Parts: sequence; structure tokens; C-alpha cells
Amino acid sequence: MAFRYDIRLSGSGGQGIILMGIILAEAIGIYDGRFVAQTQSYGPEARGGSSKAEVVVSDREIDYPKALQLDLLVAMNQRSCDEYYMDLKPDGILVVDSTLVKQVPLSRAYRIPFTRIAREELNREMVANIVALGALSRLTPIVSARAVESAVLGRVPKGTEKLNREALQAGMRAARKTKKIRFPEAISELVDEDT
Repeated sequence: MAFRYDIRLSGSGGQGIILMGIILAEAIGIYDGRFVAQTQSYGPEARGGSSKAEVVVSDREIDYPKALQLDLLVAMNQRSCDEYYMDLKPDGILVVDSTLVKQVPLSRAYRIPFTRIAREELNREMVANIVALGALSRLTPIVSARAVESAVLGRVPKGTEKLNREALQAGMRAARKTKKIRFPEAISELVDEDT
């Protein structure tokens, strides 16, 4: 049976959700060399409307690129948490930006203040999405930290590399302070030892 892992990144327009999905997919597909598909959608509003990106990872070619039942949901605001948590599998993982998500509907959730970290440690709230990617590279074995850093540095505007590297590192530090997520055995077959 094919291994498949469905991820949804969600939040508001202007939070960099689409860029986050593109970077995560490039990290997994280009730098970690796995099969991956990425899709995205957002509301009609340029900023403030709902935004989501989905990343599907597999050990073979992917014939349907949309996320079905979620293995991992990242909610960067309350609205997306409320709207999408029901799409998680029973053993799915919920990761929320605890700066903006105050009511978490599941006990099996990981709360990291991505926006607060970006604002207070880096003085740039706009890199909260990169802080979140740094945390994901430590929380999940589905992508390596090395691949995420390479994908971020390949995508961000010239002159912002230092800021974005610091955002990744801040996210990794925050993830180290939270409990390690237990993942199904099938994932260990997909990942390298250094993740």
C-alpha cells in the first residue's frame, strides 16, 4: 500500500500561507527528493480572507493532489482552526499559532506563538510563516531542517536571507520546547536519519 501524508497550512490572506506551502513542497520534493504535490486557494479578498495551501507527500507518484483526510493541520488563525480541524484524521496532528488561536478544539494540539516570536524576537511579524516552517522542520519527520532552509533561502527576496534564517532558527528553538510528536511507523521509512 502506498504511503500518503496530507498537510494543510491555513490562515488569512497576508500571512504568507501560499508561500509557506510552496516552500514546504519544494523542500520535500526538490531538496529531500520525495514525491510531493502542492495546491492552494484563497478567498476573493487580497488580504484578510481565508487562505490555505495543501501539500501531499507520498512514496510514489501522486494521482490526486488535494488533501483528503489531514495528517497535519497548521492553523495560523482562529477561523482556520475552527473551519478545518474536523478534517483531521483521528490521529492527526494540529499545530496552532497560539498568538492568534485562543480556543483549541482538540487536546492533541501543539501551541507555538509564531506571530509573537516573529514580532518580539525578530521585529518583523511578516516572517511568522517562516518561524512556523522552522518549527515544522523540527516537529515532523516529514521534511528535514536542511531542506527547509535551502527552500526558504531559494525563495525569499535578496537581502532578507539573514532575517529569514533567524526566523527559521527561532521556530526550531520554539519546537524544541514542545513535546515531540509521535508519528506512525510508515513515516520512518520515508525520512532520513538527520531529520
